[in-house]
Amino acid sequence: MSQYMVTYIGGDKPSTVEEGQQHYARYKEWLLSLGSCVVNPATPFKITHTVHPDGRISVGSASSMSGYTVLEMDSMALALAAVKDCPFLDINGTLEVSELIN
Repeated sequence: MSQYMVTYIGGDKPSTVEEGQQHYARYKEWLLSLGSCVVNPATPFKITHTVHPDGRISVGSASSMSGYTVLEMDSMALALAAVKDCPFLDINGTLEVSELIN
């Protein structure tokens, strides 16, 4: 089996605490529905620094990537099918799925 990294990009921030809790509950439910194929359920990014080619360091990200999940599946097609139901898409987020080299 291969491992696939699901990268979370963009997405709208919840407007209230309750909205955030509801989204997180749907997200946890989605992860549970995937069962044992979830290797790393969720790794959100907290504070990001960017190191530039000239050596400068700036606070913040050069992209809108906000975290990742690692899945173990038999194929890219199965990984793509699994992420189509991810609640991150409901908040206008985008998902990138990349096969990891083991």
